[in-house]
Amino acid sequence: MMRLFDVLSSGLLLIALSPLLLYRAVLAYRQTQTVFNREPQLGYRQRPFDRLSFAGEAGGKGLAVLLNVLRGDLAWAGVRALSANEAAKLPVDASQYFACRPGVVSAYSLQQKIGLAYDDEFATNLTFFVSLSAKNYVGLCLRAVIGLLLGGGPPRPTPPMLHFWGVNIINTTMAETLDWIGMRVRNRQKTLLAFVNPACLNIAYTHDAYRQILQDADRVLPDGIGIKIGCRLLNQNLLANVNGTDLFPRLCGRAAEGGYSVFLLGGLPGVAGQAAAAMQQRFPHLQIAGVQDGYFTDGQEPQVIDTINRSGASVLLVGFGVPKQELWLARHRSQLSPAVCMGIGGLFDYYSGRIPRAPVWLREIGMEWSWRLIQEPGRMWRRYLIGNPLFLYRVWRQRQQG
Repeated sequence: MMRLFDVLSSGLLLIALSPLLLYRAVLAYRQTQTVFNREPQLGYRQRPFDRLSFAGEAGGKGLAVLLNVLRGDLAWAGVRALSANEAAKLPVDASQYFACRPGVVSAYSLQQKIGLAYDDEFATNLTFFVSLSAKNYVGLCLRAVIGLLLGGGPPRPTPPMLHFWGVNIINTTMAETLDWIGMRVRNRQKTLLAFVNPACLNIAYTHDAYRQILQDADRVLPDGIGIKIGCRLLNQNLLANVNGTDLFPRLCGRAAEGGYSVFLLGGLPGVAGQAAAAMQQRFPHLQIAGVQDGYFTDGQEPQVIDTINRSGASVLLVGFGVPKQELWLARHRSQLSPAVCMGIGGLFDYYSGRIPRAPVWLREIGMEWSWRLIQEPGRMWRRYLIGNPLFLYRVWRQRQQG
């Protein structure tokens, strides 16, 4: 079924685009005296083939890959095709890798375009192919088209820092962030870490105290597809969507390996405890120093701070919502003992099971916000239906002002 889909779709596209393809072939020959560039690669069961692209400097080079799909060298979706040199460096059994058909796109390349490629490339692709079905295959192909629109286009500069109206956001990866947190924990360096999405930046636009906290934080990390779209408006490339929800289980894994403990503060009564239990089930060696819900009075605040400090936690995660959590951390940072403190919004709700998170396929097309809107329309409509366009307008104005 999947091969039939490849043949029919590539054949129809070749017919529909034949005038453009003919023009591109003639142009390539006039410029270079050859029609195709040929890149030797290894395909299914390590069969060699030449990946085609149109020669010359004009656009549309990649359209020639339609011929590879029609011939069966490539599927639309599969693992990344490798050169012989790349295959020789595979850290896994090569036969296992080449048991999967190579494709024009892969599950990993799609996640990479959206900024969600946090894990090993082969493991990500293998997970997809283990449960491969015709439905999943066509779904990945369709998501790749959306991913191309969101993350495609010519290469853009990748600055080390992104700037949105006075807030500096570090342009980094999930792995580097986890390494940096571990280093700060080992060195016992007092650290305030914050995540920002378009809603946070909209608040910072008018909330002077919150904006100042973000400016003074040790690191501010990009959260959400809105930041990626904002970067595109500024002609910049976002390396990864380093959001707190995806970072949390990876941080717990690192903490379990490194032997340092975490304290969970925030959420409804019982929610932080349920999230902690879920993480300990996933990482048996994880040390949860303590949990505390977010419903305490000002008079109980000293007791809560004392409990956190006596727990010996190295990392404190605070889920009060923006900007309350950042204001609270800034106000009490000098009194708090954990090396690394961060505001993480409502992620305890997801990992406790209280609120289901959007399925992966929806996150891969940058539409997780629509899932939140459907779940809580009364609370979220203003943030997304008004806030997102307002954010993009402000980014556009920033670009116009240089």
